[in-house]
Amino acid sequence: MLFDGKDLSQWRNFKGDGLSDKWVVEDGAIKLAGAGGGDILTRAKYRDFDLRLDWKIAEGGNSGIFVLADETGEHIYSHAPEIQILDNERHPDNKLDTHLSGSLYDMIASPAASHRIAGEWNRVRILLDQGRLTIWQNGVQTASVEIHGAEWKRLVAASKFAGWAGFAANESGHIGLQDHGDVVWFKNLKIKELKR
Repeated sequence: MLFDGKDLSQWRNFKGDGLSDKWVVEDGAIKLAGAGGGDILTRAKYRDFDLRLDWKIAEGGNSGIFVLADETGEHIYSHAPEIQILDNERHPDNKLDTHLSGSLYDMIASPAASHRIAGEWNRVRILLDQGRLTIWQNGVQTASVEIHGAEWKRLVAASKFAGWAGFAANESGHIGLQDHGDVVWFKNLKIKELKR
């Protein structure tokens, strides 16, 4: 359990030791109560893992889930791939299919069948197994790609990350949750490390 409905001790702010009081526990969920909480990440790092969580976004909201995050870049997203969280109907970042919820942000678009409206809970599974990143949202596979494989390199080259040194270079890293300035909730956060 990365969060048991009460205890936030496994999380801290990006490049910080503690946790902003804008990240609160509400009805068994982690809630970002408003802008200024900052991005947060797990205290532990993970290499091969099976991550499951539920998320809910406020109307007009935007957030994200990061994998393989580090703290050597200026931002949490400097080196970390992002699984997008969005109110697909109302947020202005809805113009590109690769920016809709469940997408591997700016790289692989999620199918419409994986989407739910703002205010509803969404279930996400993120599997990283020996370099293959597979994502499901609401039971629908939204992406499956070998990090640093030929398709990955093509996708990165066509994305905003094309010139980002160190993007997705880590073999292990933190799980991160984004403060994009909007209210967002997370619950049932569980991770299983895949032992080799």
